[in-house]
Formats: sequence, C-alpha cells, structure tokens
Amino acid sequence: QVQLVESGGGLVQPGGSLRLSCVASEINFYAVGWYRQAPGKQRQWVAGIGTISGPLYAGSVKGRFTISRDNAKNTVYLQMNSLKPEDTAVYYCNLGRMESNNYYSYNYWGQGTQVTVSS
Repeated sequence: QVQLVESGGGLVQPGGSLRLSCVASEINFYAVGWYRQAPGKQRQWVAGIGTISGPLYAGSVKGRFTISRDNAKNTVYLQMNSLKPEDTAVYYCNLGRMESNNYYSYNYWGQGTQVTVSS
C-alpha cells in the first residue's frame, strides 16, 4: 500500500556532500524522517519533519544535514554536507508522526540507499 524509494547515495570523500531523495506514494498526512543503519549497529534516527512543525535532528548530524519535504512531489530530501566516515550507512526514509517535539515511526520503510564516506 505504502511505497517509498530512496535514491542519491554513493561514494564520497570526507567533507563531501550528497543529496538523498525519497519518493513516496503519499506523504501529505505524515511526518517524514530519515534513519540510517551502519554495519553491526542498530538503525538510528537521523532527522524528522512534521506537516507543519520544523525539522528535528540527531545531535550527530545537526548543523550538517538538512531535511526537507515537497508534498506536491511526494518527496523527502536529506541534504548531507561535511560528511564524515561515521556517516557511512544505509539510509532509509520513513513515515511517522510528530508529538511533543519527538518523531515516532509508523514503520513504513523504503529499500534504503547506501552512503559510503571514505578517503
């Protein structure tokens, strides 16, 4: 019923930038977010944005990443700047909700896109 397709990942050197996109069947009624999962680690919340509320970020990416949404295109973006090797992971977009300035996942996921930051 709900489909999300991530794209834009790739191999970049430390300090580089990538812009991830996620095209969904529908995002209008949802908060949207990004998660990432590195090898051997738990899936980690990265950023989220509500339908009207401003974006939230994990401390590890604040100031470097920017989440945005385009409801008309059913698309979520994650602009990633000043990338570090620790940012290496599979990145997943997600549908959820915002409550009390927190992001809650509805467990709708895409297939993920690989981001590798290496020198």
